[in-house]
Amino acid sequence: MNKIFEELVEIVKKYNPNSNFELITEAYLFAEKAHEGQLRASDEPFINHPLQVAKILAGLELNSKTIAAGILHDVIEDTDATYDMVKDKFGKEIAEMVDGVSKLSMINLDTKKEQQVENIRKMLLAMTKDIRVIIIKLSDRLHNMRTLEFVSEEKQKFKATETLEVYAPIAHRLGMSAFKWELEDLSFRYLHPTEYYDLVKQISLKRKEREIYIDEIKAEMESYFKDKNIKATVEGRVKHFLSIYNKMQKQDKSIDQVYDLFAVRVIVDNVKDCYSVLGIVHEIYKPMPGRFKDYISMPKNNRYQSLHTTVVGKKGQAFEVQIRTWDMHQIAEFGIAAHWKYKQGIKVEEDIESKLAWLRQLVEWQSDTSDAEEFYDTLKIDLFNDEVFVFTPNGDVKNLPSGSTPIDFAYSIHSAIGNKMIGAKINEKIEPLSYKLDNGDIVEIITSQSSKGPSRDWLKIVASSQAKSKIRQYFKKENREENIEKGKESVERELKRQGLSYNDIFKPKYYEPTIRKYNFANLEDAFCAIGYAGITANKVISRIKEEYRKDHADEIPAVQVVEEKKEENYSKNEKGIIVKEISNCLVKISKCCNPVPGDNIVGFVTRGRGVTVHRSDCINVINDKTYADRSIEVSWASNTDSSYNAEIIIKAYDRNNLLAEITNVINELKVAMRKVEAKASDDGIAIIKVMVEISDREELAKIIKKLKRISGIFEINRTNKRKST
Repeated sequence: MNKIFEELVEIVKKYNPNSNFELITEAYLFAEKAHEGQLRASDEPFINHPLQVAKILAGLELNSKTIAAGILHDVIEDTDATYDMVKDKFGKEIAEMVDGVSKLSMINLDTKKEQQVENIRKMLLAMTKDIRVIIIKLSDRLHNMRTLEFVSEEKQKFKATETLEVYAPIAHRLGMSAFKWELEDLSFRYLHPTEYYDLVKQISLKRKEREIYIDEIKAEMESYFKDKNIKATVEGRVKHFLSIYNKMQKQDKSIDQVYDLFAVRVIVDNVKDCYSVLGIVHEIYKPMPGRFKDYISMPKNNRYQSLHTTVVGKKGQAFEVQIRTWDMHQIAEFGIAAHWKYKQGIKVEEDIESKLAWLRQLVEWQSDTSDAEEFYDTLKIDLFNDEVFVFTPNGDVKNLPSGSTPIDFAYSIHSAIGNKMIGAKINEKIEPLSYKLDNGDIVEIITSQSSKGPSRDWLKIVASSQAKSKIRQYFKKENREENIEKGKESVERELKRQGLSYNDIFKPKYYEPTIRKYNFANLEDAFCAIGYAGITANKVISRIKEEYRKDHADEIPAVQVVEEKKEENYSKNEKGIIVKEISNCLVKISKCCNPVPGDNIVGFVTRGRGVTVHRSDCINVINDKTYADRSIEVSWASNTDSSYNAEIIIKAYDRNNLLAEITNVINELKVAMRKVEAKASDDGIAIIKVMVEISDREELAKIIKKLKRISGIFEINRTNKRKST
């Protein structure tokens, strides 16, 4: 039996001797067989990874089904096992968790924006159905980060960036601080290794001295608590490396100048004792003004509760004290996962509804946003940003995203309040609607029944998705005809800017696929969405143009082959271009887009230079308003021995031997390279332009497919350059 599996069973036995060990064992045997022969980058059996993930879940004291799902989490994605096989063997609940985790594996911040956003949407939806999906995924990512040393440097940086930008913030939003801090510190280690190890060294130099000081503080506090008959556990710890490093960078300080390098945590039995301990701490040590936060009476959105105060010790060293109950401590460390502990049983479903209200609202607010960039920007505000706590005149607390305005506050109360607001008082003083709310502000919204409703300009200054969604809903419902008109005007204006004809582009066969893509019932709904800023005109037009180009090229008839020309800059054997109804015509292959056989092409009559041939999606053709007057039909000859130049742009994480590997792949394919240009940006991204000589588009596709297998390459595109003027 696998040693890691035996360790897993022992952990589960300690917190729940009555666990379904038969289920856990069956999951292990199924996964072991499915992953048979697979190895990790460390050369150890792959099965060790899902078992380690299950151990992390066991550390959260989760139930047998969740542990089993953790063991099985990679079988659908990485083996021949299917959803139905898992469902038949282990039931629908476990199969849904495993399937949910498999879908999350596609999250990738370096893919195209729309693909990235769709994957994040899937993740949010999976979380709303069963929060254990993301708990398993976070455990999976945590173990991968712990073993990141065995993969290449570029993959280390990629995974670390993704973890820091997506998974650590999600852990924070779910209140899982133990996961958040470890994920952040591991990311810091691989993204900034020099700074990380330097900081570790500096902190280690004074470790003994600091431990003695923390022990003195603990002993002093415990003595006072004992005298007051308060049962308390006192712990001391150094703050996490990334938070220390960020503070040093932000405040331009050395390690010796960071005053709250460590924190003391006091854990008690009830809320009353929390405030009693706070009073005692302030008696023993001098509190620093403005450094007290009461997260017990004003919990964070992720349900975090504690009292925070920064005090100055008797040796002049400042440190933070966190005071909480044992229940609060469980929530602080493990967040939403604490509500899935095995012993809470069936009550979990009822209790968790309120805890996940923010997530369900988030999914609802984002449902009207079709634009990928806007979705991601607003998601970052809701999911990743800090919060601000403000009060109603009656003393009720509202927590909003940092940067919120009185408009955000109004819509957080009710849509009707926001729609009728005409002004706001902040701390009894009239302030503009663009005022950025601060912690502790008392906000009073001024409304009027004669208000004409929200302004479209409000969308530019609000910070919360809730406010943006409700403002859009207002315009969507109240001013549909006006929105349709505004949307159509925006479309026509954008088409005019691009030199395109509305009648040519907006035909049902071209716009209907776009309407389906963005879930609009008809074209009017699309115009309406553009009118109330639910999606941009350019986004819709770009999609429709893709459909238009597909159909347009097929209508070009084939006629006579052009005779061979030998002039420089003109195609060898005329590059196999057929120009309708013209023989002996001078033909030039455009260097801005380098079309090759298989590409949809268009011809352009030039003065004294014959016909220039472009790809039909060339930006110079699209933006040239005189094109319609000078266009001529062209096509590829069916048989040609000609060769063509095609340029591709490769984007990759910069590393040693990258260029050598690229040229080796091209040489192996027996393809001639005509030009290579390479440069690296300050953020470690390499941009490499390669000109290759090929016979057709199919050969180019083979080259690109091979190149994409090179480690570190994340994007390859054909060039489409604008002409210089």
